[in-house]
Amino acid sequence: MPQKTMGFVGGGRITRIILEALGRKRMLPATVIVSDVSGDALQRLRERFPKVQTVQGDNARAAGQDIVFLALHPPAVAGGLEEIKAALKPGAVLVSLAPRFTIQALSEGLGGFDRIVRMIPNAPSIVGEGYNPVAFGPGISREEKTALSKLFKKLGGCPEVDEDKLEAYALITAAGPTYIWFQLFELFELGKSFGLTDKQAWKGIKKMLKGAVETVDEAGLSPEEVMDLVPMKPLGEEEAVIRNAYRTKLTGLYRKLKG
Repeated sequence: MPQKTMGFVGGGRITRIILEALGRKRMLPATVIVSDVSGDALQRLRERFPKVQTVQGDNARAAGQDIVFLALHPPAVAGGLEEIKAALKPGAVLVSLAPRFTIQALSEGLGGFDRIVRMIPNAPSIVGEGYNPVAFGPGISREEKTALSKLFKKLGGCPEVDEDKLEAYALITAAGPTYIWFQLFELFELGKSFGLTDKQAWKGIKKMLKGAVETVDEAGLSPEEVMDLVPMKPLGEEEAVIRNAYRTKLTGLYRKLKG
């Protein structure tokens, strides 16, 4: 895969994350072209990745590569497909990173082009620790799946899943870090205010998180039994509010994505 040319239609956060991850693994091909309407976004990419070519307002050029990542927000996808469909090479692979748009809908928007992969991206891919479920379209051969999976694994886990599960992953894994990062940073600041050094606070939080997840996975206890292992619950009175926020907001978003 490193010898393939690569294009990104959209130069925002997820493009930067993927470029960073592949760069760390020395998997960036010699030719990478990124298009975006924002000159500022492209300038930031050039500063971080000097060898990457950038083009403002020319999605067709980015789409004329061997592997093309469609890195647009859902509202911009339909227009983006119209812009790039004539530029896609017959043997190219389009990797859509957007929820909601099915492989069938993408293919229809591209005039029948079916060499399509859908991936739900994950921010921890920036350090090779992402979880990026994928679904392959009918135009991708078994051999190509293997080669693409080798590339995707540089971002972290990339299980092949049923396409109709991708929107669930968008809310559980892709958005998942946003549910906990602010809490981790708050714990970190509190730890420092209580006398811990930066190193002590982060190491404690990291070990705590790893242990908490492995307890759920390996202790053989029910959720109720796991949560009963710690008698002190400083935020116990707020749990109902937090649970309600999860259920109402995420359920509403899921319905919107699937609608």
